[in-house]
Amino acid sequence: MKNIGQMMKQAQAMQAKMQEMQAALDKVEVAGQSGGGMVAVTVNGKNEVRRVKIDPALAVPTEIEVLEDLIVAAANDARAKVESHVQTEMSKLTGGLQLPPGFK
Repeated sequence: MKNIGQMMKQAQAMQAKMQEMQAALDKVEVAGQSGGGMVAVTVNGKNEVRRVKIDPALAVPTEIEVLEDLIVAAANDARAKVESHVQTEMSKLTGGLQLPPGFK
């Protein structure tokens, strides 16, 4: 029984740390880029877009499709970086223990 009590305390401590990590994700900002840095999209740790920067040279009406593609690519780059950051933080928290997909 003593083992179960210790496990429960560890689970509660991990849950508290996970809540702290989730709160910290609001403050994390990651920039993704495309077009050699001509387009940059910044997202927070919860994948919310915070900023979009576009090099004025790309604002050519006949090239609008290229600009749209670059924005999508930069946003996807930023989201991938956020996911990598979250996985790194989670592995620190869980000590490398793999959690089931979708477990937050």
